[in-house]
Amino acid sequence: MRSSDESASWIAGTMASSRGEHYGRVRSLGRRYFKSGLLAAASLVAAGGLIGGMAGSATSGPSGSWPYPNADLANNRVAPGSTISSANVASLRQVWSFKITGKAAKGVSVFGSLAATPIVVGGVVYLQDLYANVYALSLASGKLKWEYRLNSPLPSLGPDGVAVEGGVVYGDSPTTAFALSAATGKPLWVDRHLLRKSQGTFGIQPQVAGGRVYLASAFGKSSHGGVLLALNASDGAVIWKFSTLRHTHPGVFVAGGAWETPLVGTDGSVTYGTGNPYQSAASAIQHPSTLAYTDSDVNLAAATGKLRWYYQGVPDDFKDYDMQTSPVAATVGRIPAVIGSGKMGVVYAMNAATGALLWKTPVGRHNGHGRDSLQALHHRNKLKAPFTYEPGSLGGVLSNLAVAGGSVYVATVDDPFRFTSLRQVAGANVASVHTRATGEIEALSLATGKVEWDTKFPQMPLGGATVSNNLVFTTLYSGVLVALNRYTGAVVYRHALPTSDNSTIAIAGNTVLVPAGGPKLGLHGGGHPQLVAYAIP
Repeated sequence: MRSSDESASWIAGTMASSRGEHYGRVRSLGRRYFKSGLLAAASLVAAGGLIGGMAGSATSGPSGSWPYPNADLANNRVAPGSTISSANVASLRQVWSFKITGKAAKGVSVFGSLAATPIVVGGVVYLQDLYANVYALSLASGKLKWEYRLNSPLPSLGPDGVAVEGGVVYGDSPTTAFALSAATGKPLWVDRHLLRKSQGTFGIQPQVAGGRVYLASAFGKSSHGGVLLALNASDGAVIWKFSTLRHTHPGVFVAGGAWETPLVGTDGSVTYGTGNPYQSAASAIQHPSTLAYTDSDVNLAAATGKLRWYYQGVPDDFKDYDMQTSPVAATVGRIPAVIGSGKMGVVYAMNAATGALLWKTPVGRHNGHGRDSLQALHHRNKLKAPFTYEPGSLGGVLSNLAVAGGSVYVATVDDPFRFTSLRQVAGANVASVHTRATGEIEALSLATGKVEWDTKFPQMPLGGATVSNNLVFTTLYSGVLVALNRYTGAVVYRHALPTSDNSTIAIAGNTVLVPAGGPKLGLHGGGHPQLVAYAIP
């Protein structure tokens, strides 16, 4: 957290939801200060009548597009051509719901059965669940056009998801990559020989551009960790592979890889956000190493896979920190930049040509353990167990950022993790997160990284950030769709979803598509995974 001597104005107020939760403690900084009375009034007026029936009065048909996993190839998550703003968001009404059936519905895990952003092209919604099944739905009605069933649960936990380009749907299962006809779902090619068993599994939502399919494996167990790949879009042939761990290292048993959609740059590059090395604190202290290219944004030549640069957020990581979010293309000042983040709870702006750091900003709660890994690397670590660090291994930035109009929008999770022994290997603190994990949505200046506003939430905002005109949307883990004024951070809309949620949304024209996967982590309920469409008249 920022220090208490910073100039800030606190706008306190609560908004009672249909579930008795409280929303919207807003911290405004700098030029985006508005009078607290006006904000509170606007929030309360917007709240009235928004938590009515799930289906409202008749609306015009859903329309629009969301053609890429993060809206465009720049990964900025700004809804193209959206008509939804603060002027009409109150009129959003459910128009249809597509319920997942079969094994994916019966076997809902603590992480749910839907975690990927839908793709919307040509009036069709393309969706993949966490059992690798692919669905094509009518955007207008939600009716199923075709499905491609694999029923292969993902050991990597996803998010999975598809990409669509030129009438072809591209996706992956844990061990294969495939291309399907967008019109019929018929397989055009399937490659079952991309990974050795030691190289982990697929769980990424791929990106397609320039005749290449970009994907990656996660949790690679070999000396080279997870792998980044480019395939020929026409036949699935491997163009190049890149290993995310340079060599075998004592105490590291799983490392690197990627699972969020990479950034395809206009400069002939592709950038991935990579995962952590799994090792104990004792291993990191006794055998210090940077463990390149883990916890990094890795920038490669798109045509060859040759390394151009990498920026490592956490060297010698032993806390299960990842720098996994989809990198975003932006401009800082006049410098082309890449914006990245991850579970270490820091947002980084890097020079797109060199990887040099332009600025970095901590987000969410931090309790003073941010330099532990760096101190271990330089033989200065004096840690003694037990100790608690925050953000923990299920905290920090878990979902993708949005960049729009000179601001970076980021969802953070505030959840600590306690080491009881230095030989313990950190992992998701799933047993306790439901009782104490909260979250925040923050806006940062793209030019400087300075925090512009910070809005607190009583639950994890796992829906990332999605911009639609003057709004930024997210979803809360307990099953609430939320929209904030993106200039002030005031909560102006909230709506109870049919079930719990941990997925980013898509906004296509006048329609918000929410993959409510029904995760059961610590909740009374959950289950019943479904894709829900809300539209304005």
